[in-house]
Amino acid sequence: MTKRTALESAIINLGTLVTGAHYMDDAYEKLATHLSYLGMGMPYREGMLEILKENMTPTEATVLLLFPTRVAPLNPVKLDEIASQAGIPREELEELVESLAERGWLFSGKTSDGQQGYALQQVGFGFPQLFFWKGEDTPSARDMATMVTKYFNRQVTEQAFSGSETKPYRYIPVRESVDQSTQAVFPYQTMEKVIEQAHTFALASCPCRMMTQFRGIGCDHPLEVCMKFDELAQYLIDRGFGREITREEAMEVLRKSEEAGLVHFVDNAVDGIKHNCNCCGCACWNVGSIKRRKIPRDILMATYFIRDTDEDECIACGNCVEICPVDAVTITDNASAVDQDWCIGCGVCISHCPTGAAKLKQRTDKTDLPLPDFEKLHQNILKEKHG
Repeated sequence: MTKRTALESAIINLGTLVTGAHYMDDAYEKLATHLSYLGMGMPYREGMLEILKENMTPTEATVLLLFPTRVAPLNPVKLDEIASQAGIPREELEELVESLAERGWLFSGKTSDGQQGYALQQVGFGFPQLFFWKGEDTPSARDMATMVTKYFNRQVTEQAFSGSETKPYRYIPVRESVDQSTQAVFPYQTMEKVIEQAHTFALASCPCRMMTQFRGIGCDHPLEVCMKFDELAQYLIDRGFGREITREEAMEVLRKSEEAGLVHFVDNAVDGIKHNCNCCGCACWNVGSIKRRKIPRDILMATYFIRDTDEDECIACGNCVEICPVDAVTITDNASAVDQDWCIGCGVCISHCPTGAAKLKQRTDKTDLPLPDFEKLHQNILKEKHG
């Protein structure tokens, strides 16, 4: 029998978290269940157990059980709060926690009083991105691409994002596709405003494109276009998952992404946005799912705009059909027609229209707005999912 560590023995003796003869397997079972209770949680599946067993020891799984789930992403707690439950020397616990943070299984950052703290990674904010942010082609990364793809199938993705009416992410249209009056009233609907509000910037590789490349079905879209801001950016920089960039470099990433026809999405909030992904229909978990009609658009993402066409101006050139990342445009009766059930209002087609016939308008069937800030966004999601 594998020798138990002091931490495992302490928790078993307490009889609070894990007990019984099958402790080793039970630690992973308990953790998989624990992670499913997060606001941005990982639905419980056998595939999740396989990922946990591949990446951590039962001791480490037990440590992760000590961290709270009913919190917003990136909301760290001090080690002292965890140490009081662990029943082992603080130094031993700190070593285990630091190892987990260094490998990406814990977010690390400053608490509200400026002390070092840690939090469980949540879907979209570290899991499963932790395996691919560095852009490294290693046997381990390739193995994880296979395991994550098996786990995050359509059913798991839909379950993860259908549990709350409030959507965690929203699409932001390409700047030139939104008219000046709309930008004046809703400046938060531009990526330039998001970048202007942030103070720390990190750049990482696109996890979705890394995964498809490892599986031999990659595309030619740029890889290093995954931007993180403020606390999340600092974590990537500190732990080596991404590199620090300037505000000016962030604007250049934005320009390069739009030039490549990529779709912007960010947290569904006005202030405190933590990340921006620049997605394609080839690889992305949300744009790709919508393109292939696997999961309805409004289950996955908040979409505040929709494409419209001035038929008198349209010359049926087909540019928008070719560039649409979700295949929502066709040519019908010598004019472009938009499937408004699947259009994501990204504005990519607008910049490719030679006559100005393609336009974005606000959705009349969607009256809600992004939440005021990141914390309120995720408190809403927690309340809707868990009461």
